Amino acid sequence: MRFLIVLLSLCAFATSTSAADVSAHDVTQTLFRATAEMPADYAGKDLSFLDLAGLDFKQANLAGTNLYGSDLTRARLVGSNLSNARLDRSSLSRADLSGANLKGATLLTVTAHLTTEPQAADAPRFIGADLTEAHIAARLDGADFSNANLTRARLGRLVPTWGTYRSRAVINSANFSGAILVGADLSTAMLRFSEFRGADLTDANLAGCDFTKTNFSGANFSGADVSGADFDGANLTGVIGMDRAKGLADAKNLDRAIR
Repeated sequence: MRFLIVLLSLCAFATSTSAADVSAHDVTQTLFRATAEMPADYAGKDLSFLDLAGLDFKQANLAGTNLYGSDLTRARLVGSNLSNARLDRSSLSRADLSGANLKGATLLTVTAHLTTEPQAADAPRFIGADLTEAHIAARLDGADFSNANLTRARLGRLVPTWGTYRSRAVINSANFSGAILVGADLSTAMLRFSEFRGADLTDANLAGCDFTKTNFSGANFSGADVSGADFDGANLTGVIGMDRAKGLADAKNLDRAIR
């Protein structure tokens, strides 16, 4: 019986890995011929499990595209339309998604680093990207979200807790400078040594976050929930709206923050 279960699982995996609508070779050829005026259009297509590493997508239309398990290592997705795309379990190490439209996209359990010990050089870039209502669940140490729009986004990593799952972001040493995080959910996130200079955290859920030595100079905390958040050594110089944040009485180590 166990052998049969394993065999069926392998068959199911084989079927899923061959489910893509086109081959990696076809995608490569199409992208080679694509231009700024005539970008490739894979909207709604299944590109799951394809090796697309190192490709320049030339602002392709990938709206609603299934990129589950695809290898996008070092891929250039600058300015591409990835709205509502599924990038779950894809490899995004050294991928550049700057200026991309990722509204409503899911990036669950993505691989963001080439080694088990995260290196900043391997982290993907989301500079100026639109991640409105996107859900990212991965370890993204060193990722660059500067000037990105993360309005109502959920950044977290799925971790087991007493038989259930809860979301917890692990995004140490990341750059959120100038980012918009209005209404975003980063609850219980680990954001040590990160940069939030001038970020808009209005109404964001920051409950239980670890902000050890994180730089918030000039950030806006109006209406943000900081209950249980740890500000040990954090830079709070010039912050806006901290007096209007929720849960201030329950925040940790505010007396140890730089003001």
